[in-house]
Amino acid sequence: MRSTDTGGIREKLPPEKFLETDHPRLIHAGVVCMHDIETVRAYVAHENQHQQRGWVLRLLATRAVTLRESE
Repeated sequence: MRSTDTGGIREKLPPEKFLETDHPRLIHAGVVCMHDIETVRAYVAHENQHQQRGWVLRLLATRAVTLRESE
């Protein structure tokens, strides 16, 4: 597992752009592309500051658990 998402989803699709959609399938696909905790935290922080959608925060929390378990 990579410790940082260099060149990954954060660079190509920053939180402010990625989380502006309301399409669950697109958000789910993007979350699956997150390969480190720092990236998940960045998206959680953005979601908490803006839309605060429970389903998005739960999806991100589940991804964080999965990443921690695979360490």
